[in-house]
Amino acid sequence: METESEPYVRLATLRQLHRVVAELNTARSLADTLQTVVDGIVVGLGYELACVNLVRPDGDLVVAAFAGDPAAEALITGRVGSRTSWERRLTMGENWDGLRFIPHTEGWVLMEDDVPQWHTEGPEPRFEDEWHPEDRLYAPMYASGGELLGVISVDRPRNGRRPGAWGREALQMYAFQAAIAISNARLRANMQRALVRLEREQQALRASEESFRQAFEYAPSGMAIAEMGGDQHGRLLRTNDALCRLLGRPASVLRRYSFSDLVHPEDIGTLLRTSAEGGRAELRLGRRDGTYVWVSLRNSVVADAADGPRFLLTHVEDIEERKRHELQLAHRASHDSLTGLPNSAELRSRLGARLCRRPQSVRATAVEALDAAYEGREGHVVYDGYEVRVGAGGAGEHGFQPDGPDRQAGAVPGAGAVPGSDPFTFPGAQTARTDGPYDHHVHTVAPATDIDDGTKGLAVLFCDLDGFKSINDRFGHHTGDAVLIEVARRLTTGVRDGDTVARLGGDEFVVLADGLGAADAADLAVRLRNAIIPPIRVDGRAVRVGASFGIGWASCGMSADEVLRSADQRMYIEKRSRSKAHRRAG
Repeated sequence: METESEPYVRLATLRQLHRVVAELNTARSLADTLQTVVDGIVVGLGYELACVNLVRPDGDLVVAAFAGDPAAEALITGRVGSRTSWERRLTMGENWDGLRFIPHTEGWVLMEDDVPQWHTEGPEPRFEDEWHPEDRLYAPMYASGGELLGVISVDRPRNGRRPGAWGREALQMYAFQAAIAISNARLRANMQRALVRLEREQQALRASEESFRQAFEYAPSGMAIAEMGGDQHGRLLRTNDALCRLLGRPASVLRRYSFSDLVHPEDIGTLLRTSAEGGRAELRLGRRDGTYVWVSLRNSVVADAADGPRFLLTHVEDIEERKRHELQLAHRASHDSLTGLPNSAELRSRLGARLCRRPQSVRATAVEALDAAYEGREGHVVYDGYEVRVGAGGAGEHGFQPDGPDRQAGAVPGAGAVPGSDPFTFPGAQTARTDGPYDHHVHTVAPATDIDDGTKGLAVLFCDLDGFKSINDRFGHHTGDAVLIEVARRLTTGVRDGDTVARLGGDEFVVLADGLGAADAADLAVRLRNAIIPPIRVDGRAVRVGASFGIGWASCGMSADEVLRSADQRMYIEKRSRSKAHRRAG
């Protein structure tokens, strides 16, 4: 599906997967949900054909939705395959961590069974992982209780190859989310029918109340009814066993709470918006043991035509596992698989977050310093024999905002920046703020020369290992990988908390260290070089590498690539200034 060594492709695939999974929750009916499932596979997962075989009440599977080829859709949609034939297929071929792949060399025995199928003839594969028209790949979907809901069948990968580990995991995750969406669609249909019956005559109301009670009590996911309006707005009136188990609290205890008492403090705004308007939200609810669990919360406002809203019907679904998978996938897309360090894309993202298109300001003049010192107060002051007007707007054309709530002391030359929420802002960082499109941006300022004049900035140390290629060539990639892992560990150990150590690729590393002067950066480079020099033992053998460091400085007005290129050029200047023998010795 994609080349697994390419983090950009992984990140694009992850974003596309998120989009198609989000679409699953927008479908209103079961039929819409099934069609959305197959459309998402064709649009987002890189297959030309996809269909959903749904388990019927009698146990057989019917082709309920098809996407990718109108002719094939007309031919097999609505046709039924027996449960016995499907169980045979799901035990054949290769088990790909929950997926079932049957190569064409084994699938010929299935040509005469009663499972609906459509394929075209094709040549034999030219290479090992090329997809054959008679290859079969199935993704079973299971309900929370473990029973089979249906089977997703896919065909014709657009790249012509069998999916790798990344593509398999994406299809497996999508099948997991599709099973949840199908279960929820069925549950929503049952709940909507129950709510309609509640509005009928009194006799029908009593009958439908029992149906609603059973759907509520025995729902596989959490359900709750909360009060609307008055002093007790939001208080839980009724909860089912699934929600009690999820939160670790009995129903009698939950009736003392409202959702606002249970939600994570950071998610209270999301909860209030969802409670007032209805709809769906993802937030964290507190368990009895003090931990929080991620849930998908869907609210429906049940209203009376005469009296207005009566109560809030809430469906609570445990999505902790999906959130964990999302974090894992995001980490894989932004970190080097060998060393665990941030990769090139993540490095550029972090560096770019500190830069803007406006060049760094010149040193603050005396007027600007007074503006910052007087915190924007209007009036006249005398400085060095000259009368100067200080306006409420600060330094005018330079755009300092000394009176704003986010004022930074770093706007005055030589003063240390106030630490902010930015992970790269450290005490002593030289910064300035601007108005207009750069309002609230903390400018990154670089020292003017290599001579330490007290200016603090964001140092970019570009590291290239000396002698690494000979180790790789002589002892093999296993030894080379072990050396890279140990170098990454030594670099990480040698920097401060909050500094970034990233691997660009090959034997190149980059360190981002904020709040350093020229002398500080030079000292850091020496310390890191000395940390790399000691021998590294791999399989009982001691090997050594040296390191060449180039020190660049990030500055607003530069792009991330320009900053890295500057540091890279300085590294090569430093490397050429030393003899080859001295490089290995550090």
